[in-house]
Order: sequence, then structure tokens, then C-alpha cells
Amino acid sequence: MATSCEKMKKIQGHPCFGGNHHKNGRMHLAVAPKCNIKCGYCTRRHDCANESRPGVTSRLLSPEEAIVRVREVMASPVTGPIIKVIGIAGPGDPLFNDETFETFQLVDREFPDLIKCMSTNGLLLPDKMPILKALGLHSLTVTLNTLDPVIGGKIYSYVHYRGTTYSGSEAGEILVCNQLEGIRQAAELGMTIKVNTVLIPGVNDAQIPLISQKVKELGAFVMNIMPLIPQADFAHIEPPSAERLDALRRDNEKTIGQFKHCKQCRADAVGLIGENLQLAVARAE
Repeated sequence: MATSCEKMKKIQGHPCFGGNHHKNGRMHLAVAPKCNIKCGYCTRRHDCANESRPGVTSRLLSPEEAIVRVREVMASPVTGPIIKVIGIAGPGDPLFNDETFETFQLVDREFPDLIKCMSTNGLLLPDKMPILKALGLHSLTVTLNTLDPVIGGKIYSYVHYRGTTYSGSEAGEILVCNQLEGIRQAAELGMTIKVNTVLIPGVNDAQIPLISQKVKELGAFVMNIMPLIPQADFAHIEPPSAERLDALRRDNEKTIGQFKHCKQCRADAVGLIGENLQLAVARAE
């Protein structure tokens, strides 16, 4: 396990965990197409070059294609010096795809100094924790939108777990239990944990302070309250205003640190946070 000094040094290099996002960049590898839950706010399109939101990628990569892409980006005099993090964030759930683990192994062999980071819905965290420990995963982001299974049943159309598909509050209960247990186990292993919470006005507003308190107790490092992108089942809901979002972040900052620079990145984002994807890719080629 890394010492506290080593851990803090890595955190400072991670732009999505409070590090210098003007200097340090990340590279997301879109190697995980399958998902095991259906979020009401999620619309995944694999081939969508002009949108910037979670679940979008220009194309899927195999692990072998991914490591070739990493070599190209790291060899570039423009992108190579700024990339500090290799992340896998979809377009599905990374833990539900074996390609995730194969890709991290390939990256670790050639670029052991790069921070390995993953974003997940958390359903399979307790099941996959031994693999993540063996991989030496440093940074973990878990999207946790409620602690209440009934509200979870409103947010998620279904949860597919261990061969069975669940819906309603039963789905919400399984997902929330696994998310919380996974966060607890990850913290015990010394991983740096960020919790993403999508603010869905009229649905989970009251859950935000409860989530911030609970994940702080479990060992999370920072929280990222994200505004709803109106689409899919929640296309009719007005997204929260910037003022509402800022107020929530200020209130919950008293409990746990808040990440305020999130741009709700694509599954194939490259470069600095907020940097144009196509520009970043062009620079690397």
C-alpha cells in the first residue's frame, strides 16, 4: 500500500480529484461497451463525435488498440508531458467488461507511472475488489445517486446482477448496498475515492446531504455533484441552475471536499479538463 506522502503526490497529479487541472491531463480509454444497469438519465451512443457527455465515444477500442493509442499519445511532445492519468469510464460499466482489466494490465506493463483510474456504477465493486487490488488501481469514482432504494427504483429502470434482472426498489436496494460496501472496501485498501452524484431536481435533491455524510464516513476523498443532462427518461426535467449547484456544493463542502471543475467528460476524452477532444486527438497524431 502506498504511503500517505505517495498517495498525496498522486492525488495532486490527478486533475479529476483536485489536482492541477490546468497542467495535468487524463486519457480515457473506451474499452467497456456493456452495462449492467439502466440509468434513467443515460443515453449511450458509441459513434457520436460532436457531443461531450458521459457514455459517448467516437469508437470502441479493444485492449490491443487501446495500448497502441496510449503509446501514440504518450509519444507526442504535446500530449505526452501532460497525461498523468489513464482512466476507463465506459461507455458502459468498466467492471462489467473483462476488457477493462486486460487494458489496465497492458498499460501497467509499459507505463507503470501513469495513475490508473476507473469510473463505475459500483454494482460489481464487492465482487471485483480482489482484481482491482491486484491491478493496483489508485483512483476510483463511484456514481451514487441515492441511499434510498425506493428513489433508486425511480432513477434506474433495471439492475442486472448475477444473472437476474431486478427493477423497482429491489433493484435500488441491491445497487445501493453494493455501492456502499464497495466504497468501504476500496477505502480500506487505500484507494482514493470520488463519489459522483447526479442532481435530478424533484427526485434526489434531499438525498445529497445524506450521501455526502455517508460516503465521508466510509472513506471517500471528494464528492462531485453533477447537473442532470435532460435526456432519456428525464428529458422533461429542467436541469438545476448553476446557482443551485453552487449552493449545494457550498453546503456539502462542510462535510466532504467538493470537486467543482467537472465537465462531464466523454468515455474517450483526452487532454486537459475542458479541452476540445478533437483538438487533443489531433495534437497527438
